[in-house]
Amino acid sequence: MALTRQVVSTLNADGTDVMGPTILAFHYPDQSLVSGSLLTVEANHLAVLKSRGAVLGVYDTGQYPIQTPDKPLLGSFVSGFFGGQSPWQYEVLYVNRAKLLVRNTGLATSAEMAEMSYQVEYYVHVDSKEGALKLITHMPFAKHFIGTDEVASYAGPVVEQAINQVVQVTPMEKINEHIHEIVELVKEHLATFLGVYGITLNDAKVLILPKDERMRELISLRAFGLSELDAVRYYVALKMAERGLVSAPNAAVGQPFFIGGATMGTFPIPGAAGPIGGPPAAKVER
Repeated sequence: MALTRQVVSTLNADGTDVMGPTILAFHYPDQSLVSGSLLTVEANHLAVLKSRGAVLGVYDTGQYPIQTPDKPLLGSFVSGFFGGQSPWQYEVLYVNRAKLLVRNTGLATSAEMAEMSYQVEYYVHVDSKEGALKLITHMPFAKHFIGTDEVASYAGPVVEQAINQVVQVTPMEKINEHIHEIVELVKEHLATFLGVYGITLNDAKVLILPKDERMRELISLRAFGLSELDAVRYYVALKMAERGLVSAPNAAVGQPFFIGGATMGTFPIPGAAGPIGGPPAAKVER
């Protein structure tokens, strides 16, 4: 195959950029680049030029001609032997400098061994040539890309460990009281871990909820100042109301429900006043 000079860029023929909001690094797919090709680096990118595995240089924004590293004498010989073209082939790896959003999800267990689901969102970017070199050295490419999904996969165990460090020793109802401590711990662990890959952590947000929807609703009721018993009773009443049961208010306050003077059910409340829903009547054994 004839080797020809070309323009190396991340732009497609229609003007769109291959380096979208989920792409951290891009390996230019054509490895038949030769000396004299023009390397183009966009404003929010860095480019790493390699030849036969060795890094030749890291480039900032601009356009750069790719020059052979041969010595002049050897270069003259090679140029004549190969008809004026250098046989050295190059590869280009682009690194995105823009801030990208990464998301991790998983499960943790509270002090009661209740499952808690968490979602961590954080912004990352590569802001230096040294960072770009660390990234392409330590994080392998999935085909021709390193995406935010790959970053999330690498950071997943670190995020899980940081969250469990607090959640596992905290009662479920009190986890949100420690959310600031959890966020700071996650940021500390993430910043140290991602720094090995040349990635800078900008900010992080952590959301932790009970995995079971029923527990989420009960804890929401407890947040209104209800006792555990009252929260369960109001939860039952809400479910009854959703099904159109007219006895839902009685369940909420723990009182019997009467139809035609007969007691249809009791919802006892210790120390509560008389029943609602009708006049007192003899209790019917069921």
